[in-house]
Parts: sequence; structure tokens; C-alpha cells
Amino acid sequence: MFLLFEDAGKFLAGRVLSEADSSAQVELDSGKRVKVKAANTLLKFDKPAPSVLLAAAQALSQTIELELAWEFAPEDEFSFAELAGVYFNDPPTLEQQTAALLRLFEAPHYFRRAGKGRFRKAPAEIIAQALAAIEKKRVIQQQIEDWAAALGAGQCPEPIREQLYKILFKPDKNAPEYKAVVEASRATHTAPLDLLQNVGAIDSPYQFHWRRFLFENFPKGTAFPALAAPLIQDELPLSTAQAFSIDDSSTTEIDDALSVQGLGSGTVTLGIHIAAPALAVQPGDPIDQLGRARLSTVYMPGYKITMLPDAVVQNYTLMEGRDCPAVSLYVTLDEATLEIKATETKLERVPIAHNLRHDQLDTVVTAEWLDNPAFEHADDVSALAPELRPQLSFLFRLARKLKAGREVVRGKPELFNRPDYNFKLVGTDGKEPVGNETVQISTRQRGAPLDLMVAEAMILANSTWGQWLAAHGVPGIYRSQASLLPGVKVRMGTKALPHAGIGVPSYAWSTSPLRRYTDLVNQWQIIACARHGKTAALVAPFKPKDADLFSIISGFDAAYSAYNGFQGAIERFWTLKYVQQQGITELVATLFKENMVRADDIPLVLPVLGAKDLPRGAKVRIKLGEIDEVSLDVMGTVIERLDTPTSADDQTAEDAGEQGDEDDDEVAAGPISINMSVTDEDTSPNPTTAPQGDNLSP
Repeated sequence: MFLLFEDAGKFLAGRVLSEADSSAQVELDSGKRVKVKAANTLLKFDKPAPSVLLAAAQALSQTIELELAWEFAPEDEFSFAELAGVYFNDPPTLEQQTAALLRLFEAPHYFRRAGKGRFRKAPAEIIAQALAAIEKKRVIQQQIEDWAAALGAGQCPEPIREQLYKILFKPDKNAPEYKAVVEASRATHTAPLDLLQNVGAIDSPYQFHWRRFLFENFPKGTAFPALAAPLIQDELPLSTAQAFSIDDSSTTEIDDALSVQGLGSGTVTLGIHIAAPALAVQPGDPIDQLGRARLSTVYMPGYKITMLPDAVVQNYTLMEGRDCPAVSLYVTLDEATLEIKATETKLERVPIAHNLRHDQLDTVVTAEWLDNPAFEHADDVSALAPELRPQLSFLFRLARKLKAGREVVRGKPELFNRPDYNFKLVGTDGKEPVGNETVQISTRQRGAPLDLMVAEAMILANSTWGQWLAAHGVPGIYRSQASLLPGVKVRMGTKALPHAGIGVPSYAWSTSPLRRYTDLVNQWQIIACARHGKTAALVAPFKPKDADLFSIISGFDAAYSAYNGFQGAIERFWTLKYVQQQGITELVATLFKENMVRADDIPLVLPVLGAKDLPRGAKVRIKLGEIDEVSLDVMGTVIERLDTPTSADDQTAEDAGEQGDEDDDEVAAGPISINMSVTDEDTSPNPTTAPQGDNLSP
């Protein structure tokens, strides 16, 4: 005897070996033996063989018209055998009963299951909805197949082009556009990114990188709502200082300026003046909400996305010829020994006498020009006010003293073995690049005098204010590093902990409130201390263990990492574009780790072949391979070693002594990372286009 039964939604049949009241032992055609509960038994029969019955019934079931069966079916609950009797003949054959069972089971939109081979007719309106859904699914599946076929044939359907960035980076895996790309990728054995490149979905490599960044970080666009900058209500005293800023020519958010008073008197007062938007903007204000949403200005060659609207920035920026509201740190020093005697923080208006531009003055304000009052350049330097020379000379002397003091704390010197690179896109004039501009790359040695003056002044301010906040019991946002041991990272927190990389007891970002939200937050806290002294902790906007402060830190960390990652990637794009525009086919480079080199004259890191057994620091000539502007990938081949083995093998590690607040930059960019099984090794940031100031603390 044979038994037809249901098992986990499937219908099986086999020979009965033994049978009891509640179950039976059944042997399937495969030889497998199963225990079948009586409740799951549907039919018992002696012939034909189970496999023959199921095959015949399956074929017969497809001839049953569901609409007709639904019309003939009883209104009340019924069994599959009853329907077979109505649809075929009465009594139905074993094959007809089994066919009816299979057909009813696979059509739940027509017949609802009521248990053990019993069914009930679905309402007509439910059937209509189900049929519409089935038809819609069929149409979508056909659309997926059509799109996949088009992709395989080298054509990109417009809906897929429109969804390009969502498909690659934030896919809805149920969307037909995504499924079509996956299906075409599998059919053509091509990675999704390569497939979309091949079919022309990516018409501009630059726009691909730019729009991807906007899609992930500015999905609503970069435009600001129309908001007026609030006015500073405080009656601020006018400073006696005549301050000057030092920035790049492209800088519009001038956060910081310096002043020097008392030269020749034996006691000199250094003024570090920081733009004070926090005197007007308050937590929760519309302007604050804009800043908190963006958290930082985004920098890239030829363009930037500011944290705050330009119209707002211009109200607080330290513009030449104006008396600008500022939070000022005055540092009193012994002119001869440069020993710090006292510090004082003031809220005031500061006359800004000059906006100096280091890219115009670096060749003039050299160490020799600063150290030797009798030295004169052959070039005309009339653009630099004469009274600034002794002030700059003092600042340079002080900067070297401060740097040396930090190096004692660090336990090793800071070395600047690699230059910074400046990118200029010809003809953009601050407008959004399109990707085909001529790019110029110039070098600027790190630690140049003007750079060093500003950097050390900002480190002094950030460290001093960090300690000052802690002394008043007012929390701030700090960057700290426990040690310079490998793997010990820089972290952000609310406690005034030491920063081993910079060599200071604490470090609170406070000197860039127009372009970094953490600095704006810290400025609110500093202003509270300046106004209220020992009771500042009671009235400061952020209290100890404030959850909102931790939320800001978390959000800033994520945003700043994303922004720096994009900056590094887009700088790599323009570097590769420069290589193409200049027709560069060979480069001189230095091996800095296994099979990886850093070009000596441009900011390019790439993997190479033929570097096996070469030591770190070996100088080589490499031949460049094909450049992929979308994946930012290029490979080189070593064609010649340029130094002698002895000199290279004994070379001091090139990266030793880099600024402790910077992770090792410029790792090679691998393929673009997408969410469709394409992996990558992200490009680390090399913030060469960010404005100068506290550039030692990116």
C-alpha cells in the first residue's frame, strides 16, 4: 500500500512499511524512511507507483483552469476530492484527486487553505487584488530582464542612470533597477561598477566622485536657507592691538589673527584673536542648527562647501580694515627669554590692520629675512608693511621656542620631510568645477616660517584655553593621545587629557569657529568663563557629562572623517588628471612599504610591481600604467633603482617624527567601495587644501 502525505508544504508519496493509529512508517522512492503523522495523510492507494502518480497528477493539474474551478467550487469549506468530483467527474479518479490537490495548493489567491486537504473559496475582491499584484510582479520581472539584457548589450536604461548612486552606494535591494544591475553583472561576469562604466552610465569621472559625495553627505543639496546673521549685542571694548591674519589667498573664513605689542620694552604681549560668532549665535538658533548639521567646512581643490552661509561668515570674519568682535588670548612674555609670564582672555573688538596671504609672501618671509634685519630680497616687498617685519621676526623666534618646548614633551623632534601640495584649478574662480579644468600642483614645504608662526600660536591658544576650561570646571571638546606608541590613536572627548603627539597637557579645538563646529562649541564655553569666572560651570551652555556634548563629538567624528576621505579622494583625482595633462609616463618615487611607493614630486601613492626585496626608502624610477579616473586606480612598474643599496638601506625612516595629531596619510586608493560586493581600500586624507592656521591639528 502507498501513502500520499504533506510534509512541510510539499506533497510526497511512498510505500507503507508499518502503520499505527496515529502514524505510519513510509519508505520513499529514494530509500529514505520517514514517520508520517495520521493528520498529514491525504490519500492511500495500491497503484500506480508513487512516482508515476505524482508525475501524472502534476501534468493534469496544469490543465485545471483556476477561474472555472473557483466558479464550480462549493461556497462552504470543501476537500480537494470534492472539487475533483465537481470539476472532472464523480467519482474522481486517484489521479484527478491528486491533480486537484496540487492545483488548489499552489493557488492561495483563489483558494484559502483550511487544513488537511481542505479549502475555502477566496472572496472575489481578494482575487482581483491578488491577480493585479501577480500581474504587476510579472511586469516588473519582465522589466528587470529587459534592463539586464540592455545592460548586457552595452546600453544603459535611463531609470538605471538616474538611480546610479543609490544602486551603487545605498541600494534598495528590492528595487528593479538594483536587481537588473545584479542580474546583468552575473550574466556578464562583470563587477557592477565596471559594468556601469562600460555602458556609459558614468559620463564624467569627476561628477561621479562629486555627486557620490553629495548623495551620501548632502542629499538635500548644499544650498542654505535665507537667514540673516544675528547681531552681537555686547558693548565690546576696543583693543589697542593692530592685528593681522595669515591665510591662503582663497580663504574667506578668516578665523584667527595675531598681534604683537611692546617690542623693545622687555615685556611683549602676544595677542591671539579669534573670530567670535559665538557672541551672537546661540545654541539652538537657526544658524547654529545649520552649523550642527554640517559640522565642518568641506575643502577640495578649487572649491569648498562652507559650514555656514557666506553672508553669515562675512559678518564675523576678521576682515582687514574693520574692528572685529573677537575672543582674544593675550600672552605676556619676557622679550629676552620668551618665558610666558601670564595669560588673559578678553571679549573685545580688534582692529584688523592686514590680511596677509602666505602664498604671496612665503618667498619673502624666509628664515634669513626674519633672522637678519639687514638682509633684503632683490624682489620688491613693498606689499608688506614695514612695521610687520619686527613683529614677524619676534613671532618666528617665539614659534621656534614653543616648538622646541613641545618636542621635549613629545620625546622626539617633529620632522617635516614631505612637502604640502597646493592645488589650483585654472579658471574656476570659486565656482563648482566640472572636472576638465587644467590643474596646477605646487609644493610648499611644511614648517615654512609663516606657517610655523600661525601653527604654534594656535597650538598655544588651544592648549591654554583647554587648561583654562578645565580649571573652571567647564567641559569642552578635546583631542587627546595617550602616547606616541604605534597604534595609539588620537581621540575626542570632554576631558582635558594630554596630547602626546603635539606635546601639550590638553588640546581643545577653539581657533576655527567659522569652519569647525567643535570650535564654536568650545567658544561658547570659553565665553562663559570670560564672563562669569568661577561660576561659569553653572551658566555655560554645556554642563559636565552633557549627553548633547557627546552627541556632537560622535557626529563630528563621523562627518569629519567623511569630509577628509572625500578631500583625499578628490585630490587624488586631480593628481591623476595632472599626470594625464602633463603627459607624465614615468616618475621618481620612494618605497615606503612593501610594493608601495610615494612619488617624490607630486602627491601620489601607488602600488608597484618589481619592488620585491627592495628596502624601505629605496628610490626608484617607475613606469605608470593605465589610469582609471573612476576607481582612482593606477599601478606602476619599477624600471630602475636610482640610489645605491647602502645609502637606501641605512636611510632614516622617512615618516619618523611626523606630527603626532596626523595619521599616516596618502595610502594608495583602491577600487571605489560600493554596496554590491565590490571592496576597496579608502584613500586617507591629505588635507593640503584646508586653510592654514592650526593645520597641525587636522
